[in-house]
Amino acid sequence: VQLQGFGGGLVQPGGFLRLSCAAFGFTLANHAIGWFRQVPGKVREWIGCISSEADNKYYEDFVKGPFTMSRDNAKNTVYLQMNMLKPDGTAVYYCATDMESHLCTSSLRSGRTDYWGKGTQVTVSS
Repeated sequence: VQLQGFGGGLVQPGGFLRLSCAAFGFTLANHAIGWFRQVPGKVREWIGCISSEADNKYYEDFVKGPFTMSRDNAKNTVYLQMNMLKPDGTAVYYCATDMESHLCTSSLRSGRTDYWGKGTQVTVSS
């Protein structure tokens, strides 16, 4: 079971990036995926969660509007579109699943899981 996040990079304030989270060794279509971010030395922040069929999406208040989650189960991949990025968006971004449910469980939304993707660095700077 492996998740791989990629798509990060350097972007100017006001710019956009689309992160991807690909699954290897299991069928992503059966599972909800959560997105998180962390700045070194700070607590990990939950960004949002998308259910297996994308019929339920939950976002933390600070990303509502500019950030959008989607998924392509045929490609075993989940996406996080980030628009209007600000410098405080600089962080390592992670995807995760709890391998238990197709819904966004409380455990996944709080990050209580062992299944994390390799993070991808996003830097928002001019």
